[in-house]
Amino acid sequence: MKGYELGETAVGAAVGGERAVWAPHESLLGWVASVDHKQIGIMYMVAAFAFFGLGGIEALLLRIQLAVPHNNFLSPETFNELFTMHGTTMIFLVAMPLLTGFTVYLVPLMIGARDMAFPRLNAMSFWLQVFGGVMLYFSFFARGAPNAGWFSYAPLSESAYSFGSGQDYWILSLLVMGIGTVAGAINVIATVATLRVRAMTMRRLPLFVWMTFVNSFLMLMALPILNAALVMLLIDRQLHAHFFTPASGGSAILWQHYFWGFGHPEVYIVILPAFGMISEIIPVFARKPIFGYEFVAASTVAIAFLSFAVWAHHMFAVGLSDVFNLFFAVASMSIAVPTGVKVFNWTATLYGGRLRFTTAMMFALAFLVMFTIGGLSGVSFAVVPIDWQLTDTYYLVAHLHYVFFGGTVLASFAGIYYWFPKLTGRMLSESLGKWHFWLSFIGLNLTFFVQHVLGMMGMPRRVFTYPDLPYWGALNMLSTVGAFVLLAAVVVFAWNLGVSLKHGEEAGDNPWDAWTLEWATSSPPPVDNFTRVPPVRGRRPLWDLAHPELADELQGRAA
Repeated sequence: MKGYELGETAVGAAVGGERAVWAPHESLLGWVASVDHKQIGIMYMVAAFAFFGLGGIEALLLRIQLAVPHNNFLSPETFNELFTMHGTTMIFLVAMPLLTGFTVYLVPLMIGARDMAFPRLNAMSFWLQVFGGVMLYFSFFARGAPNAGWFSYAPLSESAYSFGSGQDYWILSLLVMGIGTVAGAINVIATVATLRVRAMTMRRLPLFVWMTFVNSFLMLMALPILNAALVMLLIDRQLHAHFFTPASGGSAILWQHYFWGFGHPEVYIVILPAFGMISEIIPVFARKPIFGYEFVAASTVAIAFLSFAVWAHHMFAVGLSDVFNLFFAVASMSIAVPTGVKVFNWTATLYGGRLRFTTAMMFALAFLVMFTIGGLSGVSFAVVPIDWQLTDTYYLVAHLHYVFFGGTVLASFAGIYYWFPKLTGRMLSESLGKWHFWLSFIGLNLTFFVQHVLGMMGMPRRVFTYPDLPYWGALNMLSTVGAFVLLAAVVVFAWNLGVSLKHGEEAGDNPWDAWTLEWATSSPPPVDNFTRVPPVRGRRPLWDLAHPELADELQGRAA
């Protein structure tokens, strides 16, 4: 360990009896009671994949119903329940906790810390997430699941139209998860602000840490908007207030303002950590430093700021004033600029690099293409007349899934293949990984690309069946076939995980020859993360350690 220094935040307290307090236990009770950030991060990911399975089953049932015209595989009521649960699950129980799991696991390691700033708050945040998810799915056994859509527009979500208790379970579960998310955001901010190892300035943070740090401020500001709206809707339903009932002096449009005031920052809440993953993976497998670190970091702040100024582009069709529409159209176009800066930086990093096409790199490259398609289709909605024509069609469904699946999910798969050796000490199978990649890539495009065409042909979204118009049935059947290809991809991925956990090749500490601090410790890391932490002299501490003569030369540039 020559050339390493003691990490004052990483190992100082790991002595004597305290080691027994912090040491993780391998029993089930040990995991349940754990406050170790690594175990909590893994539990976040496991829970997210469990709900991913449920959300995927719901999606397949929806696609079976829509495979042919005039189908009666599902009743309208069941379709609405599955539609609501699928959207809610994928946003709140898959995308957010999966990315939170990566954040909780990796951030302390990347900054040379022993744990999160508030370990018990970290555990509480996770269990609130799980409890909220269980509460949501309990609604199936309590007189029916929620059926007003994952956006829960008023007055459809009011008691006059949603009679059962499913909508109340939806409100309470999201409130519980929202409280846990806000607590987790505070924890990440405190951890990055106070527990960085000596000499790791904010300008030397790994980009994944930087983006999750900014993302935590987004959560801190966006989730309370949703929580306030949920409380008002619950009061409407249970105490007969009239916040969102127009007949009694309330405003249904007010719900949309509240929901999308949260909902558009939410898009970036589930994509900024994915941007961070891509910003770590591409440089390692291109064997080049990230091009324009400062621009990537600054564009993240710009995205966070602008994300609160674009919510009403979801509302162009509700009859707002022309001045209002113009402001949000310009803001919606503007936010594409910092996002495009990132794509340019990632592409420039690839240019001239010595590319290694591992499974992680292939998912990262697919992310670049698929997310760009989703981003371009999103910019089209900033043009108000186009939005009026397409906002309630399957064109929007296609855009949404290219952003979330082509963005968040593909980036998360890249992150799993990249960091799985650090989490487990074993490598995922590259041959199975390639099968997983190609099935995912083909399935994604087969499922969702044709939905752009369906939308332009006029097929409305949120309908449980449709007339037998030319090409509608054929294109929907293609989309359903694509959904089953995605199912095959997930099965291959699950098999890869199971086989590799038991029989995977041993990874070693740094199988990718990567540069950030998490690769300076063993795989998986010990209780206290580090025995010694490398000195941080730049943005690539492990590379600097291996090339001290060049590190000294470049030190000033990263200071």
